[in-house]
Amino acid sequence: MKYTIFMPRFFSFVTLLFLSSSFHAQNTRVVRGKVIDQKTENPVEEVQLKLQNVKTKKTYLVETTEEGDFTFKNIPYGKYKLSSFDKDYTDKALNTFTLTEEHHDNYTFDVKRPFVISLKVTWLFNWGDKGVKEHYWSHLTAKIILTIYGFCIIMVFFYSLLQLSLSIAYAKNRKKKAAAVHPKFDPSKAKFVTVQLPMYNELYVAERIIETVSQFDYPRDKFQIQVLDDSTDETVDVIAKKVAEVAARGINIQHVHRVDRTGYKAGALDSAMDQVQGDFIAIFDADFVPEKDFLQKTMPYFEDDSIGVVQTRWGHLNKDYSVLTELQAFGLNGHFAIEQGGRTASGHFINFNGTGGIWRKQCIADAGGWQHDTLTEDLDLSYRAQIFGWKFKYCEHVIAPAELPITMSALKNQQHRWMKGGAECFIKMWKRLLFAKNVKFMDRVHGLSHLFNSSLFMFILTLSILSLPILHIKDSFSDLNYIIQFGSIFISSTVFLMYFYWLSYRDKTEKTFKSLIRFIGRFFQFLIISMGLSLSNTVAVIEGYLGIKSSFVRTPKFNIAKKGESQENKYDKKSLSIINIGEGILFLLFGFTAVNRAIYGDLGMVPFHLMLTIGYGAVFFYTIAEVRASNK
Repeated sequence: MKYTIFMPRFFSFVTLLFLSSSFHAQNTRVVRGKVIDQKTENPVEEVQLKLQNVKTKKTYLVETTEEGDFTFKNIPYGKYKLSSFDKDYTDKALNTFTLTEEHHDNYTFDVKRPFVISLKVTWLFNWGDKGVKEHYWSHLTAKIILTIYGFCIIMVFFYSLLQLSLSIAYAKNRKKKAAAVHPKFDPSKAKFVTVQLPMYNELYVAERIIETVSQFDYPRDKFQIQVLDDSTDETVDVIAKKVAEVAARGINIQHVHRVDRTGYKAGALDSAMDQVQGDFIAIFDADFVPEKDFLQKTMPYFEDDSIGVVQTRWGHLNKDYSVLTELQAFGLNGHFAIEQGGRTASGHFINFNGTGGIWRKQCIADAGGWQHDTLTEDLDLSYRAQIFGWKFKYCEHVIAPAELPITMSALKNQQHRWMKGGAECFIKMWKRLLFAKNVKFMDRVHGLSHLFNSSLFMFILTLSILSLPILHIKDSFSDLNYIIQFGSIFISSTVFLMYFYWLSYRDKTEKTFKSLIRFIGRFFQFLIISMGLSLSNTVAVIEGYLGIKSSFVRTPKFNIAKKGESQENKYDKKSLSIINIGEGILFLLFGFTAVNRAIYGDLGMVPFHLMLTIGYGAVFFYTIAEVRASNK
């Protein structure tokens, strides 16, 4: 009896349950779609998505597959909001839609228009949470990077601003310079001059400079030549033979050979001072070929007793030898025209360039003599003399031609010495210049900038390397993008420097539209190679600031003016170094970044990175080619 009553009730319950399930299934749908990365446009996997009923607030969660697909199952009819809430990707409302009985089997979003989401931060800054605050420490690191980056930009801008001021001073003084009357040489008033020729293993050019100086058109009884020879090879015999030949012609010449190279060039100049017969000392490096009337054009300026130094402009014997020599001439012309000329026009301190100039002997003594605690003894003595009160005269119209380095290894040797020596001089002289009496404020500013010039490469290298994480900061932290935008000030620095070099270039070429186009091409070539040299030059600057001492590495001379002449030179040692490897790595790194950003349409820094790629690539492959050629 009980059994017969229970069974109908049981079957009624099962039937209702089945009908309820069938009814629920008929009122639910599957929701499908696809998600891609905003930057790469590739599908993203394991991204968490949330589907929430707008009315009931019931929430459904899924993760995307490897193909970026997502599927929500058994979703009842109603209005829903689809959004992402992933730990790596930004929380974003993707869509709002309504499920109804019209959607027969499922609700599928258009696969041709997948949902696009972006990373909260790039992989470089996807770390550093602090409690509930995501990416706290990485955000702080980004701020520190931006601070250093901004400081470097300001320093480059300040340098370019000072160069612009020199350019303006030079431009204003051109008419006055053109109308200037240069003093005439009077043989009856000729002063005794000693010409010093410091040399070290100059086998290829020793005879040339000795013969050139012996041909000077100057009273023989007021003229002495000192060949300051520190050579350790057959150059000693070559010099001895040439000196004997010149002496046989009745010219006052001595061969001063040192066995102990203490102090290198500065030591040689200093040790010979007690044998100097003249009250004035002209100095020429072995690669120079001054004109016969050099002394006639320069010595009359010493009629002014306040003049301690007369410096002339360097010419270029082999400017047209290669693109490398043309770019060196381009840069040196900027220095000798605008820097030396602009500082002279403004009354600021200038420097003796180590060669192609004449010193008053008393000026050297008053300044403390030649000292060899830096690699740029000429810059060091120049500032000590001017702080003491001596005036320097720059003669842009007098040209002293010289040979430019024709190989990358020779150029790097020269640059290393100049950059390291400049840093050493800054460490030695900045306090003395800053607190010296009777020095004008702007003379201090330009003087400190002049001594600090070599450090510009350190800022360029830092800017270059930091530009890589800067791109990630831009992609990661939108609140910091406004700071990055200030990087556009770098463009104004480039414009200022372009004007600086245009003035010196225009003075040497015809004033036509074609020359302007050629200048723009040459300027960017020069800028690109300068960037490529920034790693090796920065190493030299850091060595100078850290007080790491090294020997005076002379620049190999070739006595070559035309392409095709033999480049064999036993002094030009070519080998790969860790710096060369670093240049190759930077070439690949900036090249990859430039291409990668160009593909994804982020073009902001692509021109800068392309210039760095070409610069480091040119320096690296130029070096590789030289090493391979030398090993054949």
